Amino acid sequence: MKRIMALDIGRVRIGVAVSDPLGIFAQGIAVLKVREEWKIRLSELISRYDPDLVLIGLPVRTSGEMGPEAEYVTKIKSELESSFPGLAFRFVDERFTTSIAEKAMIEGDLSRDKRRAKIDQVAASLILQQYLDSLKGDDLSS
Repeated sequence: MKRIMALDIGRVRIGVAVSDPLGIFAQGIAVLKVREEWKIRLSELISRYDPDLVLIGLPVRTSGEMGPEAEYVTKIKSELESSFPGLAFRFVDERFTTSIAEKAMIEGDLSRDKRRAKIDQVAASLILQQYLDSLKGDDLSS
């Protein structure tokens, strides 16, 4: 199994996580700053980890509606599909991942500054781990 990558896309930062080669666990690997050359850095990470799938967290509202953030992420996904035509991109529901990530970091006694620096990376890891766990569930029911 090839690796899977996950992106938690925000307007300021993008958290990046990648699975291990066996697809068992997720690991946060980077936080890209949108104002910098983030697509170049993402390209480097894609070359390094060689995923066959990139998950993109879709920020759906709790009501299930798509708001402006979801529209922004949809636009970014289209840009990435154009930039990386041989790579599969898939949306996954990311509701509550950022709040879960923040709660875990607070419980881990991380300072506010450290949380701000890492929250997107941790959220990307949660998005990916939830996806990996759902695949394990599919294997068990077969």
